[in-house]
Amino acid sequence: MSDRITVEELAELMKKAAGITVAPDELQQRSDSGFDAFGLDSLGLLGIVGELENRYGTPMPPDAEKSKSPRQFLELVNSALLAGA
Repeated sequence: MSDRITVEELAELMKKAAGITVAPDELQQRSDSGFDAFGLDSLGLLGIVGELENRYGTPMPPDAEKSKSPRQFLELVNSALLAGA
């Protein structure tokens, strides 16, 4: 298990936690688009944060669930994981 979350993992988590299917390469290309552009709401994002906390056994930054875009979310979460590693 790496201590960085990839776009692929985020796409998988969006599917698992929110039932939203997005191709990882689309997520990468549109990483500055709002999560709402992918159909993900704050509840879905909260589910992803919870899933990551369970997976890594570490709390995610409180701002993670307020992230507006995939890029912002990944930067926040990955910096928290690197700091906690």
